[in-house]
Amino acid sequence: MNRPEKKLRKGIYLLPNLFTTGSLFAGFYAIVAATTDLFDQAAIAIIIALFLDFFDGRIARLTHTTSKFGAQYDSLSDMVSFGVAPALVVYEWALFHFGGFPWIWSKLGWLAAFFYTAAAALRLARFNARVTVVSKRYFQGLPSPAAAAALVGFIWACHDMRLSPEDVAIAALVVTIVLGALMVSNFTYHSFKDVNLADRIPYIVMLAVVLGFILVSIDPPKLVFIVFALYALSGPVIYIVRLKRKRGARTTVNIEDRP
Repeated sequence: MNRPEKKLRKGIYLLPNLFTTGSLFAGFYAIVAATTDLFDQAAIAIIIALFLDFFDGRIARLTHTTSKFGAQYDSLSDMVSFGVAPALVVYEWALFHFGGFPWIWSKLGWLAAFFYTAAAALRLARFNARVTVVSKRYFQGLPSPAAAAALVGFIWACHDMRLSPEDVAIAALVVTIVLGALMVSNFTYHSFKDVNLADRIPYIVMLAVVLGFILVSIDPPKLVFIVFALYALSGPVIYIVRLKRKRGARTTVNIEDRP
């Protein structure tokens, strides 16, 4: 192998980690933006972090540059961008208003933010511990990037509608706790890892992607929140549907077993 080929391989190997670094940078910027009350910019930064995180692993697999270092770096980046950053953004935006409440209620805001952060850490640790065991098609528990997108989507939508953070503080508290609980739940979520970017796709799929971008561009704050809120709810919905099917199957078996 000649020296130019070695340099090329090193450059390709660096590519997925550059995406991970970009995701980490966006998450850190979201924290900085939130401390200066730029909540719309903070929300957009975390959405950008999500897209960069979505592509880093896929680029590594496409270029055959996956590594243990990349996996660990990605996990640490996710903890900052989708664990710490969203919790601090929602606290700076609305949850700090609970500080004016009497007694234990004054601690609800930062406790909810901590709960979300801890849930994200537990979710990532569980994923890392079971990465070779669980199905590639489904996630166990709401993925932290999707939870972060749903949370900042809520903030972005409220900010866009000029709703007072103090007026929606209770709603923000509930959303934060629910998303944290979904991350550590046993609900299953489609991972979309079976989508191969190197494969050919039907024209209708490409058309659907284009239409999706058009719809999002019409009203980004509300569409982002709606899309990721629906994804967050898909876990409990899938669980309920499967539970009903199992009960229906048991009922059918019991009827058939009767003389």
